[in-house]
Amino acid sequence: MVSRHVGGVELRTSRRGSRGSAAARAAGATRRSGIPGGAALAALLGSAALVVTALPAQAAAPPAAAPRSEIVPGDGTATPALVDAISEKADAGAKPADAARSHLADRKSRYRIADPQRDLTPVQTLTSGSEETVRFQQKHHGITVLGGQYVVRMEKKAGKRVVTGTSGKYFTGLTTGTEPKLDADLAVRRAVATTASRLGGTTLTKADAVRAKGKKTARAAALTGTARGLVVIPKGSGVLAQHVTVRGTDPATGEPVLQEVYIDAAAGFPVLQYSGIKTLTAPDAASPAGVPAKAAAAKAAPASPAGDDFPGVKGTGLRVDGSKVPLDLYYDSGNDKYLMEDYSREWDTSKGVLATWDAQGVDVGEASGRWPSGISVFSHPTSDFGKEAGQSGATDAHWAAGQVYDYYKRKHGRDSLDGRGMSINSLVGVTLYGQPYVNAFWDGQKMVYGGGDSEYKPLSADLDVVGHEMTHGVVESTANLVYAGQSGAMNEAIADYFGNAIDVTASGTSMDDPDAGLIGEDLCRTAGPRDCAFRDLNDGATTSKNYLGVAFSTDNGGVHLNSTIYSGALWDIREDLGAELADKIAYRALDAYLTPLDGFTEGRNATIAAARELGVTAKQLAVVKRSFDAHGIVPGWEKALGVDSDKLFGKLNIAGTGVGAGGGWWATSKSNDDGSEPYSVYAGRTDGKGAPKLISPNDGRYHVYPATDGKSVVWAAFGDTSVDILKRPIAGGPIKTVWTSFTGVEGLRVDGDLVVFTEYDPFGSQHVGYVNTRTGKQGYVDGGKYHLSTAVGSVKGSTIAYGKLYPGEQDYELGVEVFDVNTGKTKLLPQSGTPQALGQTAVTKDSVVWLVDEVADQGQFAVRRSNPDGTGLKDLSPETGDGALFAYDLTASDDAVTVTAQTPDTAYRNETLPKLWQLTPDGSRVQRVSCNRGEQSSAAADGGRRVVWIDGTTGWTDLVTRERPAGSCG
Repeated sequence: MVSRHVGGVELRTSRRGSRGSAAARAAGATRRSGIPGGAALAALLGSAALVVTALPAQAAAPPAAAPRSEIVPGDGTATPALVDAISEKADAGAKPADAARSHLADRKSRYRIADPQRDLTPVQTLTSGSEETVRFQQKHHGITVLGGQYVVRMEKKAGKRVVTGTSGKYFTGLTTGTEPKLDADLAVRRAVATTASRLGGTTLTKADAVRAKGKKTARAAALTGTARGLVVIPKGSGVLAQHVTVRGTDPATGEPVLQEVYIDAAAGFPVLQYSGIKTLTAPDAASPAGVPAKAAAAKAAPASPAGDDFPGVKGTGLRVDGSKVPLDLYYDSGNDKYLMEDYSREWDTSKGVLATWDAQGVDVGEASGRWPSGISVFSHPTSDFGKEAGQSGATDAHWAAGQVYDYYKRKHGRDSLDGRGMSINSLVGVTLYGQPYVNAFWDGQKMVYGGGDSEYKPLSADLDVVGHEMTHGVVESTANLVYAGQSGAMNEAIADYFGNAIDVTASGTSMDDPDAGLIGEDLCRTAGPRDCAFRDLNDGATTSKNYLGVAFSTDNGGVHLNSTIYSGALWDIREDLGAELADKIAYRALDAYLTPLDGFTEGRNATIAAARELGVTAKQLAVVKRSFDAHGIVPGWEKALGVDSDKLFGKLNIAGTGVGAGGGWWATSKSNDDGSEPYSVYAGRTDGKGAPKLISPNDGRYHVYPATDGKSVVWAAFGDTSVDILKRPIAGGPIKTVWTSFTGVEGLRVDGDLVVFTEYDPFGSQHVGYVNTRTGKQGYVDGGKYHLSTAVGSVKGSTIAYGKLYPGEQDYELGVEVFDVNTGKTKLLPQSGTPQALGQTAVTKDSVVWLVDEVADQGQFAVRRSNPDGTGLKDLSPETGDGALFAYDLTASDDAVTVTAQTPDTAYRNETLPKLWQLTPDGSRVQRVSCNRGEQSSAAADGGRRVVWIDGTTGWTDLVTRERPAGSCG
């Protein structure tokens, strides 16, 4: 979401300056490492076949000489990613899907698909004149393969049919079994728990306050999970997973939650999770929870009355800017009023309706993924809608929906978003906890527009925003690009491209106008277009200078951050080849070439192939290639990304597992090179000498959350029935089980014989637990009482520090407490104010350090220290003022405190991604640990000033280190 703090909503402008500026939108901080945005992931595709018939598209440029055929090999599969410019006979009498499967079966040596009839299920057949495009979903022994989609393009005319090309991803190396050890109910519980943990981040807040009645926390009660069935994640030989959709509301922010979670069906660990809602802009920078998302039980929009005769009437309406536009309406004779329902556009096909609904005052959480109760279509006593409808954004939304529909119908022969005449519903004016909501999204069913605020008009008041959201629906019904990582960035890029193409065409803006590439520039109430536009397709972003490697918990892997790299290339093509041809090329690539897991390089190949198919000249084709070259989208571009840190362990292929360090050693989890194996724990020296050691057993469980003190390693092992905490000496020896949990643990720490962790109880509360592995003494620092919550624990010697949520005289209160395991005594440390949230704690030789939020602001935290006895209270970094940090994680040695934070700024870019900042113990000096471009997370302090962390700069999760800070990074 765009961000300036207005009435509880963060809004930030993202683009300032002209073409060539490097400003890019970033997203909320991630609390743990994840698979980086460079690795596109999948969304579950339905298996029901769809047949789509479109009107013939207009002719493109006259064809040049017949192109030569080309075969592009697939990555990690024997099936080619692209077969282009062929003309091979196919069965003219068969159905398109059967003819396509026969083609694949007859050429096994090329496609390596053993049994297309068994392993490929048709999901969509599109006909456009003589062209036929069939999309298939891959199955592995009857189970859907995430992102496994293959496309066959054919041409049928004069009674003959030929195959002209194929593309997509069919994974030939899948051998995984199909029988789960983990049942669906347990998968749901673990998916809900991991989502609650992700929302909570590394903080303990008053939103975690226990509801004594019912013994449930607010966060646990706010989330529900739905089992979606088994899927195969196409990593290596395949990972069988239970797919769970978690819905609800984030109790801390009020944002809707819709999380797609994939739980390994053998070990029960969440191997993949990402948000499923497609927003216009990236999330609040101050929120570590990630992209806002939510959906509850979906319900179809109520149908409007219609008889056999066409029910539409013509009308007019005032837009937000005061101009008057024509509207297609419905006259409700029974109530003598005119409704914003347009039957005219789809009356001759599906009789679908374009309807605009009054959602003013409806909370965004009630409007996402379900139909909010009590809303109605905007209405008026006459057919001339006036100022009230105009200022609400209703007129703009209704008029613009018709403009977008007309564009796709007239230019590309597409009947509505799904190509089959689906009804189009727009909800206008939603709020967030009664405060302004400055964002818009497509939730898979409808468009939802925030009502704006004092600086931004209603989000429906710019045609490119409406075009953007509606195009998400088009993408979902064609390539279905997964909304995570590079594929998600392409999803955003294509929505931006077509949304802006529709806007500049309707307004008559010249493509060489400096402001032609701005998205949302007409939404400003007081500022100029460049001061509030969300993105600029002419920002000149390239892979080499601007690509940001981030985890999926940050902007879904950079879907907004990295989108202008790809949309900029498409926009350059439009500038150079003209609107008509460029739009056809981009649409054909989307409609007939791209598949769910495609990244930038596949997008380049698809666009070039689509241009060839449309008969461009050699000169025009050179323009297409040059545009991608200029934005750094060339084969192997990821290998050119550099860092200033020392790599300790590369290509971890892990998600959300953390890092430990201490005593000159590090510990982390790692999968195999293709990411298909359950994670194992390794340990190595932080100075990089010697080879890493395998610490955990290879027993099919996921070994995660490691911690080390340089003598031993502790970690959690996720299995199909329980989660065990294990411990093993680094020097070798037997593995000891020190704790068993049936709910879940995280936040492990170790010092000598004392192991500390955080466990979720069955009701969703958190409790810091401990085990002395020598004496056997164990327990919870808070007694495990359901009305208490403790978290963010740390340990040194016999002292454990943690955040505590406890009943006060009138309400729940937060504090940092220390507990001495030897004496059993506790001490609640003093605070400067009234904490609203507490972050990670750390214990050093002479102090306790923690993060605390006491001021209602944009999410800054103070870095606070105290002596263990409560004396010497001091803020090493203040919560307010120019130096305040958007901090969300902390680690400390005796010589330095390292904070993971974002830089307060007016524009999202690399510098506002999670970075590491190191403070001296007295707070007198603050420096950046590393100047790497990309996300830095899971920092763990060793000795001195050395820190290890997981870095996403290269597009992979790499374990890296620096012995001392890099400085200012100016």
